[in-house]
Amino acid sequence: MATCLRLRSCPAPRLPPAPAARGLRPRCSAQPRRSAGGLAGLSAALLRTDRFVDGRWLPAAAAFPVHDPASGAELGLVADCGVPETRAAVRAAYEAFCSWRDVSAKERSSLLRKWYDLMIQNKDDLAKIITAESGKPLKEAQGEVVYAALFLEWFSEEARRIYGDVIRPPARDRRALVLKQPVGVAAVITPWNFPSAMITRKVGAALAAGCTVVVKPAEHTPFSALALAELANQAGIPPGVYNVIPCSRKKAKEVGEALCTDPLVSKISFTGSTATGKILLHHAAGSVKRVSMELGGHAPFIVFDSANVDQAVAGAMASKFRNSGQTCVCSNRFLVQRGIHDSFVKKFAEAIKTNLRVGNGFEERTTQGPLIDEKAVEKVEKHVSDAVSKGATIVTGGKRHQLGKNFFEPTLLSNVTRDMLCSHEETFGPLAPVIKFDTEEEAVAIANAAEVGLAGYFYSQDPAQIWRVAERLEVGMVGVNEGLISSVECPFGGVKQSGLGREGSKYGIDEYLELKYVCFGGL
Repeated sequence: MATCLRLRSCPAPRLPPAPAARGLRPRCSAQPRRSAGGLAGLSAALLRTDRFVDGRWLPAAAAFPVHDPASGAELGLVADCGVPETRAAVRAAYEAFCSWRDVSAKERSSLLRKWYDLMIQNKDDLAKIITAESGKPLKEAQGEVVYAALFLEWFSEEARRIYGDVIRPPARDRRALVLKQPVGVAAVITPWNFPSAMITRKVGAALAAGCTVVVKPAEHTPFSALALAELANQAGIPPGVYNVIPCSRKKAKEVGEALCTDPLVSKISFTGSTATGKILLHHAAGSVKRVSMELGGHAPFIVFDSANVDQAVAGAMASKFRNSGQTCVCSNRFLVQRGIHDSFVKKFAEAIKTNLRVGNGFEERTTQGPLIDEKAVEKVEKHVSDAVSKGATIVTGGKRHQLGKNFFEPTLLSNVTRDMLCSHEETFGPLAPVIKFDTEEEAVAIANAAEVGLAGYFYSQDPAQIWRVAERLEVGMVGVNEGLISSVECPFGGVKQSGLGREGSKYGIDEYLELKYVCFGGL
């Protein structure tokens, strides 16, 4: 185990003292309400409510409530961090970076592996936390925990594969070296739809590279980030290397700006909406920080006449309705060629009615949990209403579910046209609009008309067509005859306004490394 002492000698920019965070008292004890949702019976060590900074659990001056989206019940009160707490966390991360960057790759690898092992050992409790605060079905939450842990395993291995280069310059008495070095403190801002995996995909790469991090989780799902902090601490990750500062929606803007403008932060990594990403980019531009962004998507799902309809329907179900349609890579537009259109719509509708069950995420048969909040439901309603008013047909679903205000029926629309909101806005809910097309060129043109380009899917049995369409789709990831494409070994990211950089895979660690050229003369 690495013994990483914080060094005070690491030169830092001259700054005024950070606002004091000491002496703050929580508004209340901020203990989770274990009777709510599925938090009953969970380990007290994993149910944290304070911020985690410099290896310590610390209160904040205020707290904010976190609710179960299925029932509306309050799960607990969590530390509501502001700018002073943010600055303190950044300073702690910077001081820790001064020693963490010099820890051997082998030691960093070992610590990440221990963190992975602890996640697997606690996977059931971590999954229950995800379901309680995000609403996703428990089976999906269990899958997310394993997926999240695998990023720690993957980057524990990649930590030992950070290679430089040796270049032979023209001059005979010189040698040129290329070194890869950690960028510094990384600010990590994550969304609510994958509250564990979006953290480990970023943090695993950052820590493997030798960076330290300050994580700001989404206000809907702070418990997952805090549980990961507890396990990181148990794994022996040194103080200050992994810090978590939860905050309410009210303080999110000021905390995000503080992270992006702090001179001790060298890197910003954000997953969320394109609109918010642009704001963070603006803030980060002032000090020209390194930035990674995984932003909005509007994935097309194209079914050509040559496709196997049954396979296409299975892929559509997996791609569209995972997490009730609340994933950045889920299909948002179904483009189906005229010759196969009616058959596809009929079988798709049958699959929705037969295989999907709306309910509380903790109920065993549930496949569709609630949306994250009522605002999300209102957007789905708006898209359905707009489409119907312009001539679309509701094949199945189309309204709120009787279970409660955050539940919406899985919905299939036909006769959808390009002028409808659902054709050019990301819905982020259980809505599948089907657009009929005639030619390959038309389908590709519709698919590429979006300003974003994260993922795209298509089904075809024509090898030549597969190559043409895969190369012409303006997206960062393509699923060919496959509806689920995410894997820790493969690069995740988009083009156009869907973001910058890549996460996961062997390329993900490069986002946290700087290249340094060293010319060695006089040989």
